[in-house]
Amino acid sequence: MQEIPLSKEEIYRYSRHLLIPEVGIGGQKKLKASKVLIIGTGGLGSPVSLYLAAAGVGKIGLVDYDTVDESNLQRQIVHSNSTIGMPKVESAKQRLLEINPYIEIETYNLILTKENALEIMKDYDLIIDGTDNFPTRYLVNDACYFLKKPFVYGSIFRFDGQVTVFYPEVGPCYRCLYPEPPPPGTVPSCAEGGVFGVLPGVIGSLQATEAIKLLIGIGEPLIGKLILYDALKMEFRTLKIRKDPHCPLCGENPTITELIDYESFCGTEAYTLEPQYELSPQEVAEKLKNSPNIRILDVREPHEWEICHLPGSIFIPLNELPSKLSKLDPTKEYILVCKVGKRSYSALEILLSAGFKAYHMRGGLNAYAKEVDTNMPIY
Repeated sequence: MQEIPLSKEEIYRYSRHLLIPEVGIGGQKKLKASKVLIIGTGGLGSPVSLYLAAAGVGKIGLVDYDTVDESNLQRQIVHSNSTIGMPKVESAKQRLLEINPYIEIETYNLILTKENALEIMKDYDLIIDGTDNFPTRYLVNDACYFLKKPFVYGSIFRFDGQVTVFYPEVGPCYRCLYPEPPPPGTVPSCAEGGVFGVLPGVIGSLQATEAIKLLIGIGEPLIGKLILYDALKMEFRTLKIRKDPHCPLCGENPTITELIDYESFCGTEAYTLEPQYELSPQEVAEKLKNSPNIRILDVREPHEWEICHLPGSIFIPLNELPSKLSKLDPTKEYILVCKVGKRSYSALEILLSAGFKAYHMRGGLNAYAKEVDTNMPIY
């Protein structure tokens, strides 16, 4: 890594780092010469990017394809009210340069795919995974392995978080820890299951800590160790992760030798649905007015039901539905609803397989609230 001198202004800015013997002038110069790619500028990407920018990492790359939404602001602290509607990478860039004008920010307003991942990642020293979906996690892992680059992994859900470092040829990879993705629909996203607002701050700060240690070359990185954090118990546990000799990527006889179709691998390909089984929110509203035989079946969780629901709805959570089909009247027609339409689609498959006449509402109750009943809260 090429050494880059510090200006008088930078020496003053980073003086608290320079006073630490383990960092000093040499360590701060390493940070200035470093290039870090952060994939995701949401809950985890926010604290990671803020702290790396403040620490003086010379170049930070930001990958995200989403725009800032008001519901992000409960935890995605790099964004603000003034940037709602803006691409997240541009919102984050604006904030990071306000924190530190001596760094460079490169933005990639796109979805990371097997077609672009290697090209985007190849010029960075370190990758940080701040994503919330399994296809991208496996993609990042495999790309880092082929490029021989370390990456700092983090994940969050409700009150729990995880952090580790995967370093090709030094320790295990993500596939050693999770050889197979969970079945589709069994692990809800943060948008579906929720996340404790301060949790990403804890996990993201740990990711930033590991990144700085790796870039400077100090301390003991979390290679081969997984930190588990429980916010409700305020408890940290550290588990050992061992390299799997049978790992299809980094094992003794690898079968994965190039980037693959990660959507197919994780079973998350975009579903196709025959048009007669899917209704728009407006079509649902019309059927409720004109078809007395129609029933709304809400398959969300109890705490979601308390937030909002359509009048007269039948409530059976998706995980209870297979065992409660006997409670439904086979002479009625059912419209399945959930928050955004994913769980209702799964419920539709269950009802159709059982011989019921059923439909699924596209976009869920959030779409209904936007297009039909604007007094209904969106969450």
